[in-house]
Amino acid sequence: MTPTMDPRKLNTMPLSELFETLIDEHQLDTLIATARREDVDDAGDVTSSVFVPAHLEGSAVVRARREGRLAGTPLLANVASAYDPRLRVDVSSFDGARLEPGADIAVISGPLAGILTAERVMLNFLTHLSGIATLTHRYVEAVDGTAARIYDTRKTIPGLRHLAKYAVRCGGGYCHRIGLYDAVLVKDNHIAHVPPKDLHDHLATKIAAARARKPAPSFIEVEVDTLDQFRKVVTLDVDIVLLDNMTPDQLREAVAVRNDAAPKVKLEASGGVDLDSVRAIAEAGVDRIAIGALTHSAPALDIGLDIDA
Repeated sequence: MTPTMDPRKLNTMPLSELFETLIDEHQLDTLIATARREDVDDAGDVTSSVFVPAHLEGSAVVRARREGRLAGTPLLANVASAYDPRLRVDVSSFDGARLEPGADIAVISGPLAGILTAERVMLNFLTHLSGIATLTHRYVEAVDGTAARIYDTRKTIPGLRHLAKYAVRCGGGYCHRIGLYDAVLVKDNHIAHVPPKDLHDHLATKIAAARARKPAPSFIEVEVDTLDQFRKVVTLDVDIVLLDNMTPDQLREAVAVRNDAAPKVKLEASGGVDLDSVRAIAEAGVDRIAIGALTHSAPALDIGLDIDA
């Protein structure tokens, strides 16, 4: 993805277009090659080479074992091709789909040894990304009926960020900034050296400098920890104010101040958000809720591969 891509545009794309836009083919091939190398090294799959005749062909079904949301099916063909170009992949479901236990996702056919060798890497990608999509959808369901949208963060496994953000979209969530290069997010550590009395003027000067950059950042966001800080920031030339670790009562007060002083500024809540608290946060009136757990703590969705006897 190029640094000029506006992450906000990603949030309006159909998933098929999003995958093509967000996932660089060369980077994906490199990632799969790395996964294959750490799995088979130079020796290959010693188990399959001994126990499965090289000429034997067959098929296997990729099948959900738990309820969830699907993400990552476009990778199956890439993984299969990297292991054995003779493998054929027939996907019967689609990313973003709701999975019931026992639901068929895809059929892999061809040399049986190749299927068995590729199995784990296929499932590693699919279970991880579907786990992210599943957890994201649980948060999306939890705030249904409010104006709040669920957003991801940069808390992703290195090398998997674009795939993780794609999975969030499969679950109904939204992409925050992609990296440090496409948007401005001023955290507390960026301004820790600034005396409180100088904060407003310092931010005003630096925000103007950020606006003047080429290419311009997709958005400018400033984090605040207190309502006093918020009142100094909300009237600046910002797109979003991040309200960090605030209670629902504090969030409601911030929303009231924003509505009166700067109604175009979006408010984003973050910090300590879980499935028990997210509804109350959304009902406080914020526009966005950013949740690191979507990508750093999502449990894998149980998906298996069954050989067709």
